[in-house]
Amino acid sequence: MNQINALAAIIALGLAVFGTASMSDAQQAGSNEDEVAIRKVIVEMTEGFNNHDGKAAARMYALDARFVSVRGDMMNGQAGIEKGLSAILTSRAKNATQRTMDVTLRFIRPDVALANVTNELSGLVAPDGHALPSHQELSLRVFVKDAGVWQIAAFHNTLVAPFSPLPR
Repeated sequence: MNQINALAAIIALGLAVFGTASMSDAQQAGSNEDEVAIRKVIVEMTEGFNNHDGKAAARMYALDARFVSVRGDMMNGQAGIEKGLSAILTSRAKNATQRTMDVTLRFIRPDVALANVTNELSGLVAPDGHALPSHQELSLRVFVKDAGVWQIAAFHNTLVAPFSPLPR
């Protein structure tokens, strides 16, 4: 009987250790509900952009968020981001559309996630008014879950392959 009790104790200890590690990994990875909620926020941002609605495109930012546009414009706080996006969406992007091509999520903690989002933009105009060609942008969005709601704490956008390849 002692061998059976010892074996049972080893199995129980193994399950406790590996079961806890698995549960921790699952929390670290984020739940399906969290992933769905974040992807919904990304869709809402795109819809706000495509509707040229700065308020709708900025409502998901935390009060103290920071936004860096593809041109290096920095906007701080939800109100500042709404004001900046509204200005962009009524000027150089007034006829622009955005199409999401790829979203990759990585949970840093159960309440912090990174989203890499690749979009194709078309319809932008340069400061001198001429039409710009369609291009791709890659954004890094830092999501933080606060009181059960996913918000963006930071957004940084960059051009994908903005320079032509070097001649060989």
